[in-house]
Amino acid sequence: MRFSPTIRLAFLSVIIVMTASAIGFRASVSALNMYLRKEPAPLREALDTIPTKLGRWKRVGVDSRLGEAMVESLGTRFYLDRQYAIDGNPSNGVLTLHIAYYTGMVDAVPHVPERCWGAAGLNMLTQPAKKLIPIDRSKWDLVSGPKNGPTGESYPIARVVDAVTRRDESVYMPIGETEMSVTVFQDDSNPDFRLVGGYLFIANARFTSSPYVVKTYAFDLSSRYSYYCKVQCSMLAKDGDQAVEKWTERTTELLSELLPNLMRRLPDWTRIEANQSKE
Repeated sequence: MRFSPTIRLAFLSVIIVMTASAIGFRASVSALNMYLRKEPAPLREALDTIPTKLGRWKRVGVDSRLGEAMVESLGTRFYLDRQYAIDGNPSNGVLTLHIAYYTGMVDAVPHVPERCWGAAGLNMLTQPAKKLIPIDRSKWDLVSGPKNGPTGESYPIARVVDAVTRRDESVYMPIGETEMSVTVFQDDSNPDFRLVGGYLFIANARFTSSPYVVKTYAFDLSSRYSYYCKVQCSMLAKDGDQAVEKWTERTTELLSELLPNLMRRLPDWTRIEANQSKE
């Protein structure tokens, strides 16, 4: 079949326009310093090097290891599943800590309790609710840190004492409030107890409790690198009416000790921003 000169000319024009658009799009992206493909930001230290003693909280048992199928479902091999108890005594109260780290991924979908636990057969008694966790910032330097690129806010500075060397180090903390998304579940086979789970994300050194906002933060087009880290705390409580209050009290205490130690292991985003500004 032979097409008329008019059709051939129109087809050729479309090809030329599409080629020019692709070249122009790439040129525009490059000129605007936009990064559609993200490079990974490696952890500075493995997550399992987080101290087994955090204030009054001590690890109970050994860290859990997931099977290959669970790791594949989680979408990362960089995770920590650990239980902490006050003074190491489970009768004083236990929190299960789950941390998962993702980097360089554009389409990673966060795993959150309202999806995963519901799929596992638990009944969701409350819808996910935002709750501010009033962690102790009394010893943080809130004004002297470098400024975060997207927000212009100063990074808070916390002090961390290395568990081995006993060396005191400065750590830059994320921008934003420590708000967590909290949900209460019940297992029909154990109806006297409530399972309370809450999580937040740290994405490119910014806090958020939203699994949707986290992707906006982590995949900022102005940054060549990207990461996000989910921090989740859960506990079983027999007193249903006070379950969330008990969870909040215990989570606040644990996170106050945990977060500076965690940030010491996540990438130093201030250095990444400084290096990128020189490029």
